[in-house]
Amino acid sequence: MEIAADMVKELRQRTGIGMMECKKALQESKGDMDKAILILRKKGYARAKEKMSREAADGVVGSYIHLDGKIGVLVEVNCESDFVARNEEFKELVKNIAMHIAAANPQYVSSAEVPENVLEQEKEVIREQFKDSKKPAEIMERIVQGKLRKFYEEVCLLDQPFIKDDKISVKELVASYIAKFGENIKIRRFARFELGKP
Repeated sequence: MEIAADMVKELRQRTGIGMMECKKALQESKGDMDKAILILRKKGYARAKEKMSREAADGVVGSYIHLDGKIGVLVEVNCESDFVARNEEFKELVKNIAMHIAAANPQYVSSAEVPENVLEQEKEVIREQFKDSKKPAEIMERIVQGKLRKFYEEVCLLDQPFIKDDKISVKELVASYIAKFGENIKIRRFARFELGKP
């Protein structure tokens, strides 16, 4: 199938991915723009996973103050080079992450940071909720794991649906930028301040 240059250009503008990659994705999707975006996201995520183990020692500290001045966020987002750290798109990503933190109020960056005692407490609450259901132990364990995934979506930044596009998680958003820049990007830490709250 012949793909028109303006379609390739539009896909490049929408994804920020190279022209040849965009053309291949459009050919693979037979000209369907949404399918092509999905193809690029999947390929980008696979490439991004390879880069996620690389050291990310550069980056920026971004901030966001909510309009009324009652909520403020500082977030450190790392990348591999100062070239990417100075890039306007990278700075926009950091700002969007800070804005997301202000709105969604995560407690941890990732599920790996959730303390063991908090996790055990959450599991206990889930088991207590279902104790009268008389479900077999293996079914109960699956229920607990499913509920824990929901818990992570509520309290872990990377697992939360992104506020500007709830079809993707913050982790998938970051992965799309890793694919775009060809560098590892890592949300190192954040602090969220809300007036009058500890």
